[in-house]
Amino acid sequence: MADPKHVSGETQFVTLGIDREIFAVPVEAVVEILDIRPMFRIPETPAYFAGLIDVRGRGVPVIDLRLKLGLTATTVTENTRILVLDIAVGGRQLVLGLIADKVFEVMGLDVGQLEAPPDIGVAWRSEYIRGIGRRGNDFVILFNLPKLFSTEEVALLGPGSFAQADTSVDPANLSPGSV
Repeated sequence: MADPKHVSGETQFVTLGIDREIFAVPVEAVVEILDIRPMFRIPETPAYFAGLIDVRGRGVPVIDLRLKLGLTATTVTENTRILVLDIAVGGRQLVLGLIADKVFEVMGLDVGQLEAPPDIGVAWRSEYIRGIGRRGNDFVILFNLPKLFSTEEVALLGPGSFAQADTSVDPANLSPGSV
Protein backbone atom coordinates (compact mmCIF):
# COMPACT_ATOMS: atom_id res chain seq x y z
CA MET A 1 0.00 0.00 0.00
CA ALA A 2 1.32 3.47 -0.89
CA ASP A 3 2.16 5.99 1.80
CA PRO A 4 -0.93 8.28 1.96
CA LYS A 5 1.26 11.33 2.59
CA HIS A 6 3.01 11.02 -0.77
CA VAL A 7 0.83 10.16 -3.75
CA SER A 8 1.90 10.71 -7.38
CA GLY A 9 4.80 12.96 -6.34
CA GLU A 10 2.50 15.16 -4.29
CA THR A 11 2.74 15.97 -0.61
CA GLN A 12 -0.51 16.17 1.36
CA PHE A 13 -1.42 19.39 3.20
CA VAL A 14 -4.32 20.55 5.34
CA THR A 15 -5.59 23.87 3.99
CA LEU A 16 -6.98 26.51 6.30
CA GLY A 17 -8.41 29.97 5.93
CA ILE A 18 -7.26 33.10 7.72
CA ASP A 19 -9.16 36.19 6.66
CA ARG A 20 -9.41 35.88 2.84
CA GLU A 21 -6.16 33.93 2.48
CA ILE A 22 -5.51 30.20 2.24
CA PHE A 23 -2.63 28.63 4.15
CA ALA A 24 -1.45 25.05 4.41
CA VAL A 25 0.35 22.84 6.91
CA PRO A 26 1.77 19.37 6.23
CA VAL A 27 -0.82 16.70 7.02
CA GLU A 28 1.75 14.71 9.03
CA ALA A 29 2.07 17.64 11.48
CA VAL A 30 -1.68 17.68 12.23
CA VAL A 31 -2.63 15.63 15.30
CA GLU A 32 -6.30 16.61 15.20
CA ILE A 33 -8.73 19.38 14.31
CA LEU A 34 -11.01 20.62 17.09
CA ASP A 35 -13.97 22.93 17.39
CA ILE A 36 -13.14 26.13 19.23
CA ARG A 37 -13.46 25.83 22.99
CA PRO A 38 -12.86 27.91 26.11
CA MET A 39 -9.20 28.47 26.94
CA PHE A 40 -7.28 29.08 30.12
CA ARG A 41 -5.51 32.42 29.66
CA ILE A 42 -1.95 32.71 30.98
CA PRO A 43 -1.14 36.20 32.35
CA GLU A 44 1.56 38.31 30.71
CA THR A 45 1.77 36.32 27.49
CA PRO A 46 1.84 37.87 24.01
CA ALA A 47 -1.53 38.92 22.57
CA TYR A 48 -1.43 36.09 20.00
CA PHE A 49 -1.20 33.48 22.76
CA ALA A 50 -4.87 32.56 23.16
CA GLY A 51 -4.33 30.25 26.15
CA LEU A 52 -4.27 26.58 27.07
CA ILE A 53 -6.72 23.86 26.18
CA ASP A 54 -6.97 20.34 27.50
CA VAL A 55 -6.34 17.71 24.84
CA ARG A 56 -6.67 14.22 26.32
CA GLY A 57 -5.35 15.31 29.70
CA ARG A 58 -2.48 17.42 28.35
CA GLY A 59 -2.29 21.21 28.46
CA VAL A 60 -1.74 22.44 24.91
CA PRO A 61 -0.81 26.08 24.20
CA VAL A 62 -2.94 27.72 21.51
CA ILE A 63 -1.85 30.50 19.16
CA ASP A 64 -4.31 32.86 17.46
CA LEU A 65 -2.91 32.69 13.95
CA ARG A 66 -4.63 35.92 12.89
CA LEU A 67 -2.84 37.90 15.60
CA LYS A 68 0.44 36.05 15.04
CA LEU A 69 0.35 37.10 11.38
CA GLY A 70 -0.35 40.73 12.26
CA LEU A 71 -4.02 40.69 11.26
CA THR A 72 -6.86 42.04 13.35
CA ALA A 73 -8.76 39.80 15.72
CA THR A 74 -12.12 38.52 14.59
CA THR A 75 -15.12 37.02 16.28
CA VAL A 76 -15.37 33.27 16.58
CA THR A 77 -17.79 31.65 14.12
CA GLU A 78 -19.19 28.16 13.66
CA ASN A 79 -16.29 27.56 11.23
CA THR A 80 -13.47 28.52 13.64
CA ARG A 81 -11.19 25.56 14.37
CA ILE A 82 -8.10 24.69 16.36
CA LEU A 83 -5.48 22.64 14.52
CA VAL A 84 -3.43 20.69 17.05
CA LEU A 85 0.05 20.25 15.59
CA ASP A 86 3.10 18.23 16.55
CA ILE A 87 6.16 19.96 15.10
CA ALA A 88 9.91 20.10 15.63
CA VAL A 89 10.91 23.60 16.74
CA GLY A 90 14.20 24.68 18.24
CA GLY A 91 15.51 21.12 18.39
CA ARG A 92 12.54 19.62 20.25
CA GLN A 93 9.02 18.38 19.56
CA LEU A 94 6.30 20.87 20.38
CA VAL A 95 2.54 20.24 20.49
CA LEU A 96 0.51 23.38 20.01
CA GLY A 97 -2.81 24.56 18.65
CA LEU A 98 -3.37 27.12 15.92
CA ILE A 99 -6.70 28.94 15.67
CA ALA A 100 -7.88 29.20 12.08
CA ASP A 101 -10.98 30.93 10.73
CA LYS A 102 -11.84 27.71 8.91
CA VAL A 103 -10.35 24.44 7.69
CA PHE A 104 -10.99 23.50 4.06
CA GLU A 105 -9.58 20.14 3.07
CA VAL A 106 -6.60 17.86 2.69
CA MET A 107 -5.04 18.44 -0.70
CA GLY A 108 -1.97 17.36 -2.58
CA LEU A 109 0.62 19.83 -3.80
CA ASP A 110 3.76 19.09 -5.76
CA VAL A 111 6.40 20.80 -3.60
CA GLY A 112 8.69 20.86 -6.63
CA GLN A 113 6.24 23.27 -8.28
CA LEU A 114 6.03 25.76 -5.39
CA GLU A 115 6.86 29.40 -6.00
CA ALA A 116 9.22 31.28 -3.67
CA PRO A 117 7.80 34.00 -1.41
CA PRO A 118 7.35 37.16 -3.50
CA ASP A 119 10.11 39.74 -3.72
CA ILE A 120 8.45 43.06 -2.90
CA GLY A 121 11.63 45.12 -3.05
CA VAL A 122 11.96 45.64 0.70
CA ALA A 123 12.83 43.41 3.63
CA TRP A 124 9.82 41.70 5.19
CA ARG A 125 9.37 38.69 7.42
CA SER A 126 8.85 35.88 4.92
CA GLU A 127 10.97 33.12 6.46
CA TYR A 128 7.83 31.40 7.77
CA ILE A 129 6.67 30.87 4.17
CA ARG A 130 7.89 27.58 2.70
CA GLY A 131 6.42 28.42 -0.68
CA ILE A 132 3.34 29.42 -2.61
CA GLY A 133 1.15 26.82 -4.28
CA ARG A 134 -2.21 26.87 -6.02
CA ARG A 135 -5.70 25.67 -5.11
CA GLY A 136 -7.72 26.16 -8.27
CA ASN A 137 -7.37 29.87 -9.06
CA ASP A 138 -6.35 30.75 -5.49
CA PHE A 139 -2.87 30.94 -4.02
CA VAL A 140 -1.99 28.73 -1.05
CA ILE A 141 0.74 29.84 1.34
CA LEU A 142 2.61 26.87 2.79
CA PHE A 143 3.87 27.51 6.29
CA ASN A 144 7.41 26.64 7.28
CA LEU A 145 6.15 25.78 10.76
CA PRO A 146 9.49 25.78 12.63
CA LYS A 147 10.21 29.27 11.28
CA LEU A 148 6.76 30.59 12.20
CA PHE A 149 7.97 30.84 15.79
CA SER A 150 11.07 32.65 17.06
CA THR A 151 13.41 31.24 19.71
CA GLU A 152 11.75 33.40 22.38
CA GLU A 153 8.31 32.07 21.40
CA VAL A 154 9.53 28.49 21.57
CA ALA A 155 10.75 29.15 25.11
CA LEU A 156 7.32 30.54 25.97
CA LEU A 157 5.45 27.60 24.44
CA GLY A 158 7.76 24.74 25.30
CA PRO A 159 7.51 22.26 28.16
CA GLY A 160 8.51 23.69 31.51
CA SER A 161 7.75 27.24 30.43
CA PHE A 162 4.50 27.50 32.33
CA ALA A 163 4.29 27.74 36.09
CA GLN A 164 5.78 24.62 37.63
CA ALA A 165 5.66 23.47 41.19
CA ASP A 166 8.77 24.40 43.13
CA THR A 167 9.98 20.98 44.25
CA SER A 168 12.03 22.52 47.03
CA VAL A 169 8.83 23.55 48.83
CA ASP A 170 6.89 20.92 50.72
CA PRO A 171 3.17 21.70 50.20
CA ALA A 172 2.40 20.14 53.61
CA ASN A 173 4.32 22.99 55.28
CA LEU A 174 2.35 25.75 53.57
CA SER A 175 -0.23 27.67 55.50
CA PRO A 176 -2.85 30.03 54.10
CA GLY A 177 -1.25 33.35 53.17
CA SER A 178 2.32 31.98 53.14
CA VAL A 179 2.62 32.02 49.37
